[in-house]
Amino acid sequence: MNLLDLLISPAYAQGAAGGAPAPGGFLGGGLGGLVLPLVLIAVMYFLIFRPQMKRAKEHRGMLEKLSKGDEVLTNGGIAGTVTDIGENFITVEIAANVRIRVQKGAIANVLPKGTLKSA
Repeated sequence: MNLLDLLISPAYAQGAAGGAPAPGGFLGGGLGGLVLPLVLIAVMYFLIFRPQMKRAKEHRGMLEKLSKGDEVLTNGGIAGTVTDIGENFITVEIAANVRIRVQKGAIANVLPKGTLKSA
């Protein structure tokens, strides 16, 4: 008995060489092992990556359409009105004469007009 006998049983190794079909599925030896990983990659693309890319594209579009006077909600839950738009930062008025600067990416939603006055 050698070390290889512990990992692979001698009967299985002899049976495979005797004309039995190679393990790996219906496509043959080498390609059969690639089918499952390719299917998993395709499933992950359609269930995870594609919807995430779609959401990121919609968020970029929303930030491009942002203008002064829009009512916004930040990721931190702060609601206010846009008073100034820079290249990377936006100034948001959250109360009378209280303005904060936030990064553009921190804007989560654009609220419908009049939302803040009704609250």
